Amino acid sequence: MNLDDKTAIVSELNESFNRANFTVVTDYCGLTVSELQELRIQLRDCNSEIRIAKNTLLKRAVADTSCDMLVEDFTGTTAVVIGYEDPVAPAKALANFVKEHEKMQIRSAALDGEKISSDELIALSKLPSKEVLLGQFLSVLNSVPTGLVQVLSGVPRTFLYGLQAIKDQKEQA
Repeated sequence: MNLDDKTAIVSELNESFNRANFTVVTDYCGLTVSELQELRIQLRDCNSEIRIAKNTLLKRAVADTSCDMLVEDFTGTTAVVIGYEDPVAPAKALANFVKEHEKMQIRSAALDGEKISSDELIALSKLPSKEVLLGQFLSVLNSVPTGLVQVLSGVPRTFLYGLQAIKDQKEQA
């Protein structure tokens, strides 16, 4: 690989790291090409990608980005999962893949400029998706006015029941 190719790879990786809000450093030693392709397809569905490059190129590409704290984890066979939008979907895909393929190991991750451990990544993968969380939040917001309306309508309803009982009592007499 000549210098121009390396420079192109570093600039492309640097652009990816700058756009990323979620990055995971993994060890892919022992996985087959078909297994990596399976992971690549799963990540593509959630607007993420997996990149494999030399550690020296990764170290240069991650410099001056929000993921620069991951430099110390670029050792051995390194694959980097980069997520561009919602971090929960790629975390779920990666956690499920690691559970099925024990050869792949998660070294560390970065979420919005902060380093997180593999245990925190697994906890992140157990969260519901962004759409589900927004739906739950809206149902909570909707329940407060609904409850208030029911409480406020209870007083006239009780008064109406009292008037109806008086009317029924006078009709019987």
